[in-house]
Amino acid sequence: MTEVTNVKAYGNEAADAPLKGLNINRRKPTPHDVEIDILFCGICHSDLHTARSEWGPTQYPCVPGHEIVGKVTAVGNHVDKFKVGDTVGVGCMVDSCRECQYCKEHKEQYCERGTIFTYGAPDKHLGGYTFGGYSERIVVDENYVLSISGKVDLAATAPLLCAGITTYSPMRHFRVSPGQNVGVVGIGGLGHVAIKIAKAMGAHVTAFTTSESKFEEARRLGADETVLSKDPEQMAKYAGKLHFILDAVSAKHDINAYLNLLRVDGSLVLVGVPPEPLPVAAFSLIGGSRSLAGSLIGGIKETQEMLDFCAEHNITADIEMIDIQTINEAYDRLVNGDVKYRFVIDMASLKK
Repeated sequence: MTEVTNVKAYGNEAADAPLKGLNINRRKPTPHDVEIDILFCGICHSDLHTARSEWGPTQYPCVPGHEIVGKVTAVGNHVDKFKVGDTVGVGCMVDSCRECQYCKEHKEQYCERGTIFTYGAPDKHLGGYTFGGYSERIVVDENYVLSISGKVDLAATAPLLCAGITTYSPMRHFRVSPGQNVGVVGIGGLGHVAIKIAKAMGAHVTAFTTSESKFEEARRLGADETVLSKDPEQMAKYAGKLHFILDAVSAKHDINAYLNLLRVDGSLVLVGVPPEPLPVAAFSLIGGSRSLAGSLIGGIKETQEMLDFCAEHNITADIEMIDIQTINEAYDRLVNGDVKYRFVIDMASLKK
């Protein structure tokens, strides 16, 4: 039987219940495990959707959090990748089958037998479901733990474990390169990181927003140009000009308006999750041999590559630090778009 230890956490027990202090069990490190004292945990919109059971039925109690940065406090006796005192991260997944074609291709997020996500997934060690980073500690197999540079702002790096890899992966897949014209749709939690990464890749970056008030912000983040997307005249100037567009909008919008901005053989990738299907006109694709795709985070190998890239280029998220006791207010503000651009929990507050 796997040994367990009891730790403090924050979570909720029903979709309409606020998050509150809980006690949960963590396994003690097995031979290949790394135990991590969590320093910072970012708040992703997925956390809110899951806690409030908006993406299908949630298993309760629910402890969200998959943007985790911390220090190694113990390792199993077969661990050779990490040692006590290392600064590490844990992202959206903590295990997979390791045997299917996608795991072998370092695309564990598409595991055929079911990716074990950081929270809300079946826990093969303790039974029940996995608990995320709104907690004192977490224990993860060394193969799903990531190295964090000691030279970066740890709190501002935490959101990269989701927002960073979500935007980096499709740009790498579609080979964004110096001199290309790249569009970023939506300047929020994902979009603001996407602008920084695209710029670091050498692209000429155009940000698209529905609010003129974000023009200055987009330029501060590194955008070369900013377009008011609800102005047809401004949009028309970019028709057929862009090599790649990253669409980070999670609300209903006209996808064809952006597809028509792509040059021949250009690609638009969805990373936002609108609540309803987006109609796509066939000629928006056929007329320019254009591609419409989607992308889900990235594998462990690519996530490490992203972290190293961001450390090299001094890329972090723009954050607002909070104590865990204000998590419910932060969730309400997140719904209202009242954050620039990611909340990060100082997990030391859990000990107050």
